[in-house]
Amino acid sequence: MTIERCLVAGAGLMGHGIAQSLAATGRTVVLYEPDLGRAMAGRERIAANLDRAVAKGRLTADDRDALVGRIEPIDDLGRAADVDLVVEAVFEDVAVKTALWAELDRRAPAGAIFASNTSSISIDTLAGAVAEPRRTHFVGMHFFSPVPVMPLIELIRGSATSDETEIAVRALAADLGKQVIVSADRPGFIVNRILMPFLAESMRAFEEGLGSADDIDTGVKVGLNHPMGPLELADFIGLDVCLGIMKVLQDGFDQVHFAPPRVLIELVEAGDLGQKTGRGFHTYPRG
Repeated sequence: MTIERCLVAGAGLMGHGIAQSLAATGRTVVLYEPDLGRAMAGRERIAANLDRAVAKGRLTADDRDALVGRIEPIDDLGRAADVDLVVEAVFEDVAVKTALWAELDRRAPAGAIFASNTSSISIDTLAGAVAEPRRTHFVGMHFFSPVPVMPLIELIRGSATSDETEIAVRALAADLGKQVIVSADRPGFIVNRILMPFLAESMRAFEEGLGSADDIDTGVKVGLNHPMGPLELADFIGLDVCLGIMKVLQDGFDQVHFAPPRVLIELVEAGDLGQKTGRGFHTYPRG
């Protein structure tokens, strides 16, 4: 399976990073959002990332311009008609993802690889949105944020995923400079299955007044030698994203330690989603 033309659905935190990484390998990318302004904003974020790389001498201005030129913002899924790969990076919601995949199934070539960046939802559940012959090309390809920097991809095979699809995804990951780990198709996969209970317990410690957010984060950073504290990390991921993953884990395993803490639910309901809104367990300067 040759992968040259790519479509990334979703231009947010993960999607724009995936588009940047694909374009950095010389591939052409169409970056889709139903609102063209959001797709264009995604490309602008990529350009800003690359401007910083140019300022630090890590990239030439000509290379930056060439990379950005390989990314085209679009609002029309008809452009999926000639792509080799579709990467879906939309909100972690089964209904949203399956509706998008059903639409892409009607538009993309039969041989295109369908890769979901889902961080917790069953690949078989998502693959159920496409026609049965397509499911051999359906796979989980979970990137980590920030995508251009983080060197890991979780590869998740569904029950129908072919060996050929796995080989193609591994080859692509190697081109991207990423290390691959393979997870069974179970809620949360490997990393979030381990991470989310850790974040949830940190949130419960904060909720119970065991320590301040700063003290809990400092305790983990200094005492456990983690680069980022758990509450700071949750803010970075997005508290709404954490809540969505914890709900998937709770539904999948029905165990208390996977349940989202009350403080997390309250922050999300208040619209305090972490760094992207300026407030979560910590506050962040705007702009």
